[in-house]
Amino acid sequence: MQLRDSMGIAQVKNVTGRKILRILKHKGMAPEIPEDLYCLIKRATEMRKHLERNTKDRDTKFRLILVESRIHRLARYYKRVKQLPPTWKYESSTASAMVA
Repeated sequence: MQLRDSMGIAQVKNVTGRKILRILKHKGMAPEIPEDLYCLIKRATEMRKHLERNTKDRDTKFRLILVESRIHRLARYYKRVKQLPPTWKYESSTASAMVA
């Protein structure tokens, strides 16, 4: 994002020949949780905070179930391709600590 905004580079792959995530993995700076899974966990924690304030919001409750099932599906995939350790487990009580 910063390269695009300040340097005028639209895509890093065109300049370096590698994607940003591969560069970060090579330098040892890659995140331990994949980005799409991280975003889903962040969304689920925000929904839980919303439900604490608005307990009767049934639509958010339903959407939270969908998001958490998507998290479980993605986690199962990432365990299979060994991007997550086999002991990794999503728990809603500890999810806010993962996102923070």
